Amino acid sequence: MENDLNFEVFLFFSPEKIILSVNHKTDFKIIFKDEIFFENTSSQLNFNKLDSFLNENIFKVEKILGNFVEKINIIIETSDFFNLQISMKKHNHNENINSSIILYLIKSAKYQCEKTIQNMRIIHILIDNYLIDNNHFAELPPNQKCKNFSLDISFICLPNELVKHVEKTLKKFQISVNQILSASYIDKYVNDRDINFFEMTSKIIGGHNKNEVKLVNKISKNKGFFEKFFDLFS
Repeated sequence: MENDLNFEVFLFFSPEKIILSVNHKTDFKIIFKDEIFFENTSSQLNFNKLDSFLNENIFKVEKILGNFVEKINIIIETSDFFNLQISMKKHNHNENINSSIILYLIKSAKYQCEKTIQNMRIIHILIDNYLIDNNHFAELPPNQKCKNFSLDISFICLPNELVKHVEKTLKKFQISVNQILSASYIDKYVNDRDINFFEMTSKIIGGHNKNEVKLVNKISKNKGFFEKFFDLFS
């Protein structure tokens, strides 16, 4: 029997392909993997295919694990993703930049994003650039004092309806979504999808990108991660 702390479950979902992969957390060896390819005359996600695929494979996985699958990480490839860039500025600061100030700017940007694009779910929040006294930084430099600085922030979003459809499909199998991720975003960190795509997905979930702001549940917020990446209430 596999303890649920020892394995991770990933589901790749695109208009032409579905992959289910279960991997050990320690060495990322494959416990189970299955995939299907199908022709699709449109660019829309096929939820009937997803339902059938899960119906065929979830019981197999649970039998191998000797355990129930309770959560799945969903990697989606679709043209329905929408990206929005927002710049937030802080003038006449004249102090060291700290996490509280940055979080304030991120929360303000998130509020603007939610007002601008309604009926959308934020999937990723990424800090693209730190502009500190007219100097650009890819990452926040330590102990940086400045007069003015700004953040360039990207929001990667999906329609609420699509997210709810994913959640509803998984609920049929008593499974919840651990995290939804953009396949295009993960592609930026891998050279070959067939080699380490799901391993990199796991690393990204764990905070591989220091400039990604993690949306965490208010009830289960975990402290102590700030040295690796930002946490923000969803």
